[in-house]
Amino acid sequence: MDFVTPSIAEIAPSITLAVTAQAAKMKKEGIDVCSFGAGEPDMDTPAYIKDAAVAALAAGKTKYTASAGLLELREAICAKLKADNGLSYTPDLISVNCGAKHSCYNAILATCGPGDEVIIPAPYWTSYPDMVRLAGAIPVIVHTKQENGWKMTPDEFQDAMTPATKMLIMNSPSNPTGAVYSREELEALGEIALGEDILILSDEIYEKLVYDEVEHVSIASISQELRNLTIVVNGFSKAYSMTGWRVGYTATANKKIAEAIDTIQSHTTSAPATFAQYGALAALQGDPNVVEDMRAEFDLRRGYMAQRLSKINNISFVEPKGAFYYLVNIGKTGLTSMNFSEKLLIRSHVAVVPGIAFGADDTVRFSYACSLDVIKTGLDRFEEFCKAH
Repeated sequence: MDFVTPSIAEIAPSITLAVTAQAAKMKKEGIDVCSFGAGEPDMDTPAYIKDAAVAALAAGKTKYTASAGLLELREAICAKLKADNGLSYTPDLISVNCGAKHSCYNAILATCGPGDEVIIPAPYWTSYPDMVRLAGAIPVIVHTKQENGWKMTPDEFQDAMTPATKMLIMNSPSNPTGAVYSREELEALGEIALGEDILILSDEIYEKLVYDEVEHVSIASISQELRNLTIVVNGFSKAYSMTGWRVGYTATANKKIAEAIDTIQSHTTSAPATFAQYGALAALQGDPNVVEDMRAEFDLRRGYMAQRLSKINNISFVEPKGAFYYLVNIGKTGLTSMNFSEKLLIRSHVAVVPGIAFGADDTVRFSYACSLDVIKTGLDRFEEFCKAH
């Protein structure tokens, strides 16, 4: 007897995590692998954040908080959203979750169900379609074009809509492309969403990591009407190098959605670990130069990779304006992204994520959240590999 439900059986494990695990296994076997797989900063969590968590533990802050999270943290998130994004929320409209991934899933589960369609521009973060399927809804993939900077156009959005469309998932800055939508682009997409009363899930986890004086704009900040339709997702993993802390959050102007997210969380995980929430609180109250220093380091690596990748034959790319990834088009090699990635790992000991994980099988993703030494050695090997393909 098959005890696994059909909806779960059709969900594949995360390819990005699988690549990271395979690279780690090879390293453990003594193989020198240059891994560009994980979307995880190589810097340590800033000391003041760790100190705050240690202090919370020492003070006995080890009991449950409200299921929506520590009130002081939700208040600080409201202050952050007002200062950084021009968005006004009250703490009852904020839910602190077990990472931004969990925030996305709670938001989808709270609002989408059987028969609902969710539009997802591709290349997409690998978990979006499966989260939609787990909610019983239907992912509708819009394949964007490299010549458009991997950004969905208003026409593409309209062409994908049907009477069953319930939600649009936006991710700016984007994983895996590094694309950042401008205010004008968001206004155009938002106008369409308003016309059809379509919810927007705006995943802004890479908000602090933008380059070349590009501005991050939250689509919820464009108008009161769009704020009412948008669920903002953010967290602490990327900008503060807190991936293992598992603290993210949702913000919505819709009280019923906020209550639904809280209800889901109250019956599943409850709030994140209490001392981790005190660390997140310290992150918001700390010196912003810490984040800027990390962003500047990523920018240095981004520039180096652009210089190196531009000289390699048979590939192409759009220089990212945010996050810490390069999506490299390997279509000219004639290999699928899985074949390309497997050969690159086995022959050259370089780990990348195959683009099929992001709905773009003619690409592979390089993370530059690894050290510059790893990047240099890895690109040397990658260049030699490409010469043979």
